[in-house]
Amino acid sequence: MQIIVAPDSFKGSMSAIEAANSIEKGIKKVFKDAAIVKIPIADGGEGTVDAIIMGSNGTYKEINVTGPLGEKLPAKYGILPDGSAVIEMAAASGITLVPREKLNPMETTTYGTGELVKAALDAGARKIVMGIGGSATNDGGMGLAQALGVVFKDQAGNVLGLGAKYLKSIHTIDASALDKRLQEVEFIVACDVTNTLCGDQGASAVFGPQKGATPEMVQELDTALKHYAGVIKEQLKKDILEVPGTGAAGGLGVPLLVFCKATLKSGIKTVLEAVNIDEYLKDTNLIITGEGKIDGQSVYGKVPVGVAEAAKPYNIPVIAIVGSIGVDASKVYDYGIASIMSIMDHPMSLDQAIQSGKELLEDSAERMMLMLKAGMSITNTLK
Repeated sequence: MQIIVAPDSFKGSMSAIEAANSIEKGIKKVFKDAAIVKIPIADGGEGTVDAIIMGSNGTYKEINVTGPLGEKLPAKYGILPDGSAVIEMAAASGITLVPREKLNPMETTTYGTGELVKAALDAGARKIVMGIGGSATNDGGMGLAQALGVVFKDQAGNVLGLGAKYLKSIHTIDASALDKRLQEVEFIVACDVTNTLCGDQGASAVFGPQKGATPEMVQELDTALKHYAGVIKEQLKKDILEVPGTGAAGGLGVPLLVFCKATLKSGIKTVLEAVNIDEYLKDTNLIITGEGKIDGQSVYGKVPVGVAEAAKPYNIPVIAIVGSIGVDASKVYDYGIASIMSIMDHPMSLDQAIQSGKELLEDSAERMMLMLKAGMSITNTLK
């Protein structure tokens, strides 16, 4: 029996790789001879580099970059066997890099993500896959553009600094020093968010509060991003205000579309293609996936449903082990998930579940395999 173990991370508790290892341990307690194929998965957010590197035998590179608040920190990216690069903006500009008490989307910058892009170009990459989930930023990708050579000036001709607080002051965009190698690069942006840049469903209104924005700040940021889009339209002749996906990662998609000729694609589908999951599905009997929480929103590009949809053509049953089961989780049954199991085996606090996540996941996988074994015995008696 071959079983694919393809979970997302359980945020705050364990990475996708750690989750896959725990599930494998649980399986082996019941089916010692099972062939386990571990394929950690991500949907474009944190863990995207790990998932693609592990699934494609790539290698890691690490450089020091400018963090969300301007501090220097190490960030890794990946190089695949074909020379392509994979980057996740969360590694350089992610919300997990900012202490909760310092969250402030007026101050945070995507400059470090631009430095990762530049490093990938220096490494010779001519195709870059970038996951843009998990950002701490709302600067419209201004920092990324600055790292790649774009200069933003105010009405007096002063060069503007880093952070969304400068968006409202943009008067001139000078792209004459933009890294010319970008014109030769295929850019794939892994993004499941379809929000536009501004408005009630825009970057600031929907995602700003979780990054520390007050209601007043949300309005200020939204107005600033609209101004930014207007300058781009007037000076660069590109209208990005209503383009779906530009609201992701605080508007990071804007410079990727304007300066990098990027294509926005489904995050989970991009990762599944990159790890070449179809090659593993051909000989598989069962798939176990999972994530921290599954609910009605999971049908919109989350890992378990993405894995289940990939398995559909092969008629492989897919079971999800999750941290918690939320409202309308049953919707996922219509998308190929056969069953859901929560790792929590008795009443406990969220902190307890997070701290004991690996052990709980291993125990859940064991229980699931025992149920599978019992089902197999029933099937045999009915023959």
